Amino acid sequence: MLTPVLEIGGTHVTAALVDLDGGMVHEQVRAPLPAQGGVDEILGAVAGAAARLVAPAAAPWGVAVPGPFDYEAGIGLFEGVGKFESLYGIDLRAELQRRLTPEPGALRFINDADAFGIGEYAAGAAAGHERALCVTLGSGIGSAFVDHGEPVNEGPLVPQDGSAHLLTYGDRPLEDTVSRRGIRAAYARAALDDPDVVPDVRTIAELARGGDRYARVVLDHAFRALGETLAPWIDRFEATVLVVGGSIAASWDLIEVPLRIGLSEGPDTSSARRLTVRTALRPQDAPLLGAAWWARRPPVTTTIRDVGSP
Repeated sequence: MLTPVLEIGGTHVTAALVDLDGGMVHEQVRAPLPAQGGVDEILGAVAGAAARLVAPAAAPWGVAVPGPFDYEAGIGLFEGVGKFESLYGIDLRAELQRRLTPEPGALRFINDADAFGIGEYAAGAAAGHERALCVTLGSGIGSAFVDHGEPVNEGPLVPQDGSAHLLTYGDRPLEDTVSRRGIRAAYARAALDDPDVVPDVRTIAELARGGDRYARVVLDHAFRALGETLAPWIDRFEATVLVVGGSIAASWDLIEVPLRIGLSEGPDTSSARRLTVRTALRPQDAPLLGAAWWARRPPVTTTIRDVGSP
């Protein structure tokens, strides 16, 4: 049975058909998305990508979308986040229901970071683990605390909204240290006279491999900080695996060691010390798998999630 899904990102939309039984993504369409456009422009692009699929009639669709968003009601709450501002207050469920063909049997929305985590749980690096923490590193930090395939976004075992990007390190937001922006700023302070000419993280990683001590120190500090900050939450949640994805995870050879050091040095690290730490096995299609999983599960009440960074 194929499940149609949409992954709505800041610059693109992906439509796909997913075979959950085989853990495979079949037909897949990726198209640019005008995140600064109007309602018709944005949703027209989404519907246009979906129309290129041969979707089963009356099937439930899974839709992975970033926050802030009311996932139960299907209403955009984008405000002050630099994208999708025109969708604020828009009932995306109703809008997509009338734009998609064939008409969906249901539309089930899920946070994009949660979709990534569920996808890795279902058919990736977290498979076989009852509880997992899956994070994405890129323009910011996305996170999913996954318990038996369910995202946990509230309660004493997880940070506010289940969101690692709301955590702090050294009395500052963790993303000031662990993000594309944070790493580039740290390298500029350490190595450059001209802060306006700063290499991207991929180049900083290449410099670190080539022996640039400033680059290595900056990256070591960032990923050690990530480990120290996540360790108490891993212990509290009793996760047995930490999965790292996102664009920055491509530099896993530079991430793993300082991350493990940080995990072992944070407070309350009894669980973190026994933790399996892996890079994502399905970095590109995990959100699609997770959205399909969400579409096929029995509906339950979910909460509003604030913005999370992929």
